Amino acid sequence: MSDFNWTCPHCENHVTISDSRHQNDVHILHIENATGVHGLVSRFIVCPNPKCKKYTLTVSINETAQPAGQRRHATSKKLASWRLVPWGASRIFPDYVPQAVRDDYKEACSIVDLSPKAAATLARRAIQGIIRDFWGIVKATLFLELKELDTRVGHDVTQETWDCIDVARSMGNIGAHMEKDINLIIDVDPDEAQTLIELIETLIADTYIARNTRKKQHVKILAMTGKKDAVKGGVAELSPVTPVDAPSE
Repeated sequence: MSDFNWTCPHCENHVTISDSRHQNDVHILHIENATGVHGLVSRFIVCPNPKCKKYTLTVSINETAQPAGQRRHATSKKLASWRLVPWGASRIFPDYVPQAVRDDYKEACSIVDLSPKAAATLARRAIQGIIRDFWGIVKATLFLELKELDTRVGHDVTQETWDCIDVARSMGNIGAHMEKDINLIIDVDPDEAQTLIELIETLIADTYIARNTRKKQHVKILAMTGKKDAVKGGVAELSPVTPVDAPSE
């Protein structure tokens, strides 16, 4: 199998996976049943990033077929798949993102297919947590907090960030219940719940991660400036060179 590009869900580095970094196994169901011969495919991938080196485990249920003249079944169409390690489809965010926000986000991702309504409730709570913690806006409802946030567009809220929020705010049942308690379970479809989850990812990227990146750049620039100042100071402190007497004519 040829090498392929992959993003590690643990460290989020874009890496290339070679044959030595992944392992597949297939378990075929041979017992007669109502749906036919299916196969369970497990796949381990180990991140090649030296600072990570964690493994990811996914499993899938596939249709299988037995090619003519062969004893083994070959897997074909994937019917369902799950990521077991790390669990669900959530991204791994740094520790400087509030624990409560990360917990609600992770749980929402893990149940979005099983219960979109519960996932949407958790997602709305995570969004409110970001607004309260990062922007310091605390009102009686998420609706009022978003109204206050709208007044800050162009100042400490970018237009792009607000546009993403506005899309979710205008969606069917989500928008209709913005004035209600965020813990109220509302009837949404999986696409609406997924939109809220993606909004959390966007907000985290535009707030905590962007701020941390700016801090790192600031420190780097100050360090570089400090080095240049040290060099300049060193040059200034050098003793003047004593001129060499010109040879007599």
